[in-house]
Amino acid sequence: MWAIVRLGCETAAAVEETRKRAVRRPHRVPAATRTAVSAVTALTLLTAGCGAAGELKSAGDAPSAVEPQGLWPDLPPASAAPYDYGEGETARIPGVRVTGGDVRRLDPVAVAQAGLKARTNRDSGLDELPDSTVRAIEACRTAPDDCPVLAPYYRDLTGDGRDELVLGIRMPDRQLAVRVYMPDGERLIRIMSTYDAVISVELAGHDVIMRAPSVIPGYEYRTAWSWDDRQRAMLPTRDEILRTPDHRKAPKPTSGPSSPAAPSGSPAVPSGSPSGAR
Repeated sequence: MWAIVRLGCETAAAVEETRKRAVRRPHRVPAATRTAVSAVTALTLLTAGCGAAGELKSAGDAPSAVEPQGLWPDLPPASAAPYDYGEGETARIPGVRVTGGDVRRLDPVAVAQAGLKARTNRDSGLDELPDSTVRAIEACRTAPDDCPVLAPYYRDLTGDGRDELVLGIRMPDRQLAVRVYMPDGERLIRIMSTYDAVISVELAGHDVIMRAPSVIPGYEYRTAWSWDDRQRAMLPTRDEILRTPDHRKAPKPTSGPSSPAAPSGSPAVPSGSPSGAR
């Protein structure tokens, strides 16, 4: 290892001029040049600790870790949540058969309609939809233009190699219900059910990420829902408030929620399946 570092130190001066010439290239550089720059960058990282004479150079003492200080140690810990936010609720969707465990074969409207009759494993009430939304879902066949069920998306969110079904349902006041369904043999299980006034919904790896406006100008909420194998459900594993990036204008707080945005990716809609996306 030390021989490699010393060799890198001896050649650092030679490759530095090559790096300078490469980085002064126009925006779109040939592939060969990009490969050379990558190799130089790796060598630069390897030789970053070299001194002027080719010897290792100390970067100084590492900062000491600060142990967290507990506050009010005599305060008795809470044993139960004061509110039930519905996280971890699941429900079997009645009357829906998943042939071959392939959720892409399902009619998303039929899933949404059958889900109206589903019973959750516990009753927080947060999976319920407004009456007007329920009526619109039930009328999707006869009034498809007013159907609140958006185009479905598919992604393996549990890591088992099979796709889950992700549905969005428009609600009054520009809110959006987001629901995720998992195949379990030939059964269909709802493993996530939430709603919010969203800026956008994204699929990132195995996560569903929802961005919602904050009442603080220039800030937004960002919640990542991830699969929890012990709970057998999607849980809000990260919930944070962040500054809005400078390149994106922050939505102004209004008396009503912001408009929902379509999730990222390319939806695949089964033929003959009406959707409320427009």
